[in-house]
Amino acid sequence: MAEEKHHHHLFHHHKAEEEKPVEAVTYSETAYGSGGRTGQYYNQSTEAVGYAENKNNEYEKYEKEEKHHKHKEHLGEMGAAAAGAFALYEKHEAKKDPEHKHKHKIEEEVAAAVAVGSGGYVFHEHHEKKEAEEEEKRAEGKKHHHLF
Repeated sequence: MAEEKHHHHLFHHHKAEEEKPVEAVTYSETAYGSGGRTGQYYNQSTEAVGYAENKNNEYEKYEKEEKHHKHKEHLGEMGAAAAGAFALYEKHEAKKDPEHKHKHKIEEEVAAAVAVGSGGYVFHEHHEKKEAEEEEKRAEGKKHHHLF
C-alpha cells in the first residue's frame, strides 16, 4: 500500500549511498549448469546472496520510509502548534482592538481550522509510520501475529 502513494514535497534530503563490500563467489567445474554439461561454471551462492541482499534492501527501504513519515509527523506537529498559537494571538487581538474585531475573529477561526487540519495530518502520518514499522519488522524476519 505504501508503494502506491507518491508524495512530492519541497524538502528532500539525499544521502550518498555507502559502498557495500562485494562477497566472494564460489565456482565449481563439476557442477551442472543449465545445459546439463560438465565443465561449465555454476554459481552456488548466487541464490542465497541475492535473497539476503533483497531482504536487506527491503528492510532498509521500510526503515527509510518510517523515518520519512516520522519527519513529516514532526513537521505537522510544528504546524499545528504554530497555527494554534496564531489562533490564540488573534483571539487576544480581537479583544485588544475592538475596531478590527471582526477581522481578528475571522483570522482566529481560520487559524483554528488550520490547527485542526494539521492535527489530522499528524494523526495520518503517525498511522503511516506505524504501518512502515510493521513492514520493516516483516522484512527483518520477525513473526507477524494475526489478530483474527
